Amino acid sequence: MLFLWKWDFKGYRNFSLEDVHVEGTERIAEAVAKYDIDRFIHVSSYNADKNSPSEFFRTKVHRFPTSFHISSLTNIPQGRSEEVARQIFPETTIVRPAPMFGFEDNLLHKLAGLTNLLTSNHMRERFWPVHAIDVGDALERMLQDDSTASQTFELYGPKNYSMAEVSELVDREIHKRRRHINVPKRILKPIAGALNRFLWWPTMSADEVEKEFLDQVIDPKAKTFKDLGIEPAELSSLTFHYLQGYRSSAYYDLPPATEREKREEKKYLHVLDTQ
Repeated sequence: MLFLWKWDFKGYRNFSLEDVHVEGTERIAEAVAKYDIDRFIHVSSYNADKNSPSEFFRTKVHRFPTSFHISSLTNIPQGRSEEVARQIFPETTIVRPAPMFGFEDNLLHKLAGLTNLLTSNHMRERFWPVHAIDVGDALERMLQDDSTASQTFELYGPKNYSMAEVSELVDREIHKRRRHINVPKRILKPIAGALNRFLWWPTMSADEVEKEFLDQVIDPKAKTFKDLGIEPAELSSLTFHYLQGYRSSAYYDLPPATEREKREEKKYLHVLDTQ
């Protein structure tokens, strides 16, 4: 049994998205087939689409002709990942999680930090954030259920948010107002590309700017949490759990924002004068 977990890789000087998403998948899938591994669960990404303007999403999937043979892998054009796994190991289970939140995530913690300053689409990108714990639970159940082999799963949360709406939840929970400056795409994208190429520490990439303009699209044919008997958690019910550490000492011990709002409502007595 083997998982292939795809992190939010941006592509750096030494490795491209093609290297990680395609060649990495190819090597692992070949090892799975060679050593007769029972199950292979390939964790891909939401919005995997060979026609996507985002290289990250584009290198996640590619369809090969019916005459495809493993020996011809090196001659296939760029733009592939899920299909590499399926062609080499047909029983591969494809999993496409939505943007995930949890400890050390790249969503809540990114918005709560000081470095997430520049954006390019007024934070209008929409998606269904999913709890990392729920995704882990789903993967475990897939391993225990052989009927999930060769299936594709879209794992997403119960509520659709824009990035701006998630940012508002974060600000309310940490009792701080993080500033976001919108820069036009034609300016920010080349700057981000240069920074990502020449700086050795993690920074934003040109492809991340492109992804800001792409809403999450759900494949209606794919299976979901419901097929696994899982009820996914809603983002707003867990922000306190993951963001308390960003609060100042003055607000650290206050209850979660949702509970605090309920208490505030109880302070007011509404009297109806029917006379």
